[in-house]
Amino acid sequence: METIQTTDAFKALIEDIKSTTSGYRDPLAFGICRVDLGQLNLEKTLQATYPLINWDENFASAAIFVRALEEQGIKVDFTQSEVVCNINLEFLKSCLSAFTPYSDEAYGDAHKNIQVISALYAQIMNNGSLEGEFKVTFIFDDAPLQSVEASYLKLYAISQAKVPLRDINLNGAFGVLPNVAWSAGLPIELEYLREFEIELKLSGDYPHIDFVDKFPRFLQHIIPQDNTRILDTSKVRFGAQLAAGTTVMPGASYINFNAGTTGSVMVEGRISSSAIVGNGSDLGGGASILGVLSGTDGNPISVGKNCLLGANSTCGIPLGDGCIIDAGLAILEGTKIGVYPEELTKIMKVNTNANMKGEIFKAKQLSNFSGIHFRQNSMTGEITASRSTREIKLNSDLH
Repeated sequence: METIQTTDAFKALIEDIKSTTSGYRDPLAFGICRVDLGQLNLEKTLQATYPLINWDENFASAAIFVRALEEQGIKVDFTQSEVVCNINLEFLKSCLSAFTPYSDEAYGDAHKNIQVISALYAQIMNNGSLEGEFKVTFIFDDAPLQSVEASYLKLYAISQAKVPLRDINLNGAFGVLPNVAWSAGLPIELEYLREFEIELKLSGDYPHIDFVDKFPRFLQHIIPQDNTRILDTSKVRFGAQLAAGTTVMPGASYINFNAGTTGSVMVEGRISSSAIVGNGSDLGGGASILGVLSGTDGNPISVGKNCLLGANSTCGIPLGDGCIIDAGLAILEGTKIGVYPEELTKIMKVNTNANMKGEIFKAKQLSNFSGIHFRQNSMTGEITASRSTREIKLNSDLH
């Protein structure tokens, strides 16, 4: 690309790219990533690290990236749901030429995409790079995933709260992400370890393996929001979303991908994939929220605001606000719940859209109700639901 001197010329270039590039359309998401390649399969991507992702934004930068690829003889196929292309020094030079009108801005004030291009250009000029180490990824449709690079881009979008939980298509991710050994944040092919096990162990170079999984850990890729505490890195999987003020304690706690919190939450239990916990709620030690593969008939569970799941309890239905499940109690969709007339009247006053009659219900019938306290009669064993009278309030000093 010729060096662009003015912002008006830059805008004209963007219009030219969009009008003259066959089939051009703005991407849903895009970004430049550094990839970790296989130790045996040298063209296999094991992990993709994005310093910046763009989600439904910054379309001018996307157009520049498309034109820079074309100048290297790489045509972007806009009919595909996702496209991944290798980039090189010439690609970066073209982008910098186009971004010239903005090059005088202070580094901290410059657009983040320009910072990525500038930093990567300087890095390659100083240190060089391996072929295929850097790529640009475009996602045009929210479709099932086909590549490691696009999978990571979507997981970044969730963990950085660019999209709401349960809002994008993650189908296919488990199929394309390789199962690898993770050592100090870097992925290692299991095939490589098997093939060179003898040599690595005899030379003292066998790596310390932290864990084996398709997903890295949250803190390997994400800087958490202010006032968020994660006391054990293994407790949060990449692709989780943690709102500011969330505390994840060690022990029995865990937050899976595409699950998380929407406000200050105390997490000492397990938030399974697809489960969401609202602001001010407390998950007691060992408490479990079932995911869509754990017996909820595919219905994802949300726990409302200011709820309490007692230690070792199990939540298998969506809860409204201000609910309590007592310690050790399992509330599943088919669990029989006794709700007696006086308490039913109180519950209906809070849940005005409900029209319940009777005394025995399946827990599923109480889904999304607010202000319910689930408890078990220690004499008879009967599980009952009553109007909650206890206010759940987290310690503000801790969140």
